[in-house]
Amino acid sequence: MGAKFGFVMMLVCVVALFAAHAEAVVTCGQVQSGLLPCLGFLQGGALAPRCCQGVRSVVAAARTPNDRRTACRCLQAAAKSMRNINYGNAAMLPGKCGVKIPFQISPNTDCSRVG
Repeated sequence: MGAKFGFVMMLVCVVALFAAHAEAVVTCGQVQSGLLPCLGFLQGGALAPRCCQGVRSVVAAARTPNDRRTACRCLQAAAKSMRNINYGNAAMLPGKCGVKIPFQISPNTDCSRVG
């Protein structure tokens, strides 16, 4: 009986450990697909109505500090791979969509310091 109890307790601890680390993590795919409707605005064009829906979904998904750092890095990587990004428009995007993010969308942002 003692061995079974010990095994069950070990199993409970393992499940609890994995559950603690099973929180959702934002992926670059989510960030890119959420902000794809914003591409025109980020390149100097008009703000598409669907853009803010995507921005709000990315902000809602990035709940933890790790998620926000990941989103920051994904934004920087995406911006580096595109041409003609208007960083003034990028910095205005959260405000235009009525959301706050804890970092400025800029190639100079230190994503490791985002909390």
